[in-house]
Formats: sequence, C-alpha cells, structure tokens
Amino acid sequence: MFISFEGIDGSGKSTQARLLADALRAEGHEVVLTREPGGSRGAEDIRRLLVEGPPDRWSPETELLLFTAARRDHLERLIRPALDRGAWVVTDRFADSTRVYQGAARGAEQARLSDLVESLHRLVIGVEPDRTLVIDLDPAEALARATGRGTEAEDRYESMGLGFQLRLRAGFHDLARRHPARVRLIDGSGAAATVAARVRQALAAP
Repeated sequence: MFISFEGIDGSGKSTQARLLADALRAEGHEVVLTREPGGSRGAEDIRRLLVEGPPDRWSPETELLLFTAARRDHLERLIRPALDRGAWVVTDRFADSTRVYQGAARGAEQARLSDLVESLHRLVIGVEPDRTLVIDLDPAEALARATGRGTEAEDRYESMGLGFQLRLRAGFHDLARRHPARVRLIDGSGAAATVAARVRQALAAP
C-alpha cells in the first residue's frame, strides 16, 4: 500500500508515520518511510528553499511549482520504484498538503490556486495514496508543540501564526468530507500509542 499522513504543523503525523512503519516492518513487510518535501536527493535540496526563511519568501504560485518539482523527483526516484518491487510506502505528507497549504489556506485567490494545484497534479504527478490519514489536533495545541520542538531553521509555516493553522485544519476537514473512501480523520489527542491504535483501526476499516 501507499499510505500518506497529513495534518497541520505539530499534529504528530511524523511520529505516527514512523510508528506505523515500525509496526509494518515487525509484521514482515518491506516498508519505505519517507517525507515531503523531500525523500529523494533533489527533493531534499528543494525542501530547504521551502521550509526556511521568512513567511513571504515565495508567492503561493512559486511555492506550488517548487513543491511539484520536489514531488516529481520523489515519485520518480523513490516512491514508484518501491511500489513496483512490492514494498509499502509510508510518507509524511504528499499531494494533499499542497492542496491545503497552497490551494486552500493562502489567501483571497483560493479558487484560482486550487484549480492550479489540481491541474499541475494531474499533469505532473497523477498518483494518489491508497489511504490518507489526517492526524487531527486542536491548532493551538499543535502550534505550541511545533514551536517547542527546536527546529527554528524549518519554522517558516509555523511562523504564519494560529490563523493560518486554523485555515489548514478546515482545509483538511474539507478534504476528508470530499474523499471519504481515501481520506480518514484520526483524533490526534492523547498518547502516541493511543493515536497509533486509532491509525491501525482506520487502516483496517473498509
């Protein structure tokens, strides 16, 4: 399977992606754990352009092009080869992050940007995960976690503030409503092991 984890900054999705990958490996599966932006050498180079610097470093359109370039390299060099040989791929973010961050939460031109996101995805990526798990958490709690984890060099999105995180959460909820067969909301509150059990239940559900 190709599984993506999504959510606002500080929601715990990276932890849950790692826990799921560990559990699947313990069951005997080959698992590739990866992340976006990043996951391949070229995509990691682009990552630094996207997550570092001031909030207004890029326009939404420029961000979208950079994310799409990173995702294409990630897809070609890591995701497709892993799936072709029968491995599971678990990724910390994929295209749904772009739909929400660039298409739904970046200002007044939302409709035009959303159309551009979908057009580029269709033309350049053309792949969706088998299941997308959105780790859902109160934005104030998540932002406190994100700003307290000591990664100031990659705090560009956290620095956009609580209002931006609230819009992101609304965007992920809307995504789950529009794609119920693929996208599942997971309550991200409580201990990591408790959330991990919810993740496994969501994966087992039809």
